[in-house]
Amino acid sequence: MNVIDANLLIYSYNGGSAYHRQARIWLEKALMSADVVGLTWQAVVAFLRVMTNPKLPAQRFTLPQAAQIVDLWLEHPNIQILTPGERYWPIFRRMVVEGKTSGPLVSDAQIAALTIEHGGVLYTADRDFARFPGLRWKNPLE
Repeated sequence: MNVIDANLLIYSYNGGSAYHRQARIWLEKALMSADVVGLTWQAVVAFLRVMTNPKLPAQRFTLPQAAQIVDLWLEHPNIQILTPGERYWPIFRRMVVEGKTSGPLVSDAQIAALTIEHGGVLYTADRDFARFPGLRWKNPLE
């Protein structure tokens, strides 16, 4: 399973991002592949929060437009929303403690724990994920 972090979703739709074109091509390939693609609710919410922010200097969307984009993602047969299961708490606790997280990095620990629990590889441009033990992650923009 390939789990997609919020930054790749945002870069894919933010025309003002230096990574826009590369991220968009990568995302389209990921969505059209036969591989299972995992999305976390954290990533979906972050996409909505950032892409509808009136302070975003580049292209932004209305909430209905952004929600429609999410609807399109969820219509893909290979998309799976990741939810916590029975192993989530011990994995999450390990990510927080061993990853030495606090503040905003706790949200990253949530994503790492969900990715590990579901046996996935996290695709992200955020190097902070290197701190989480046992997390398999790749930056498709490098």
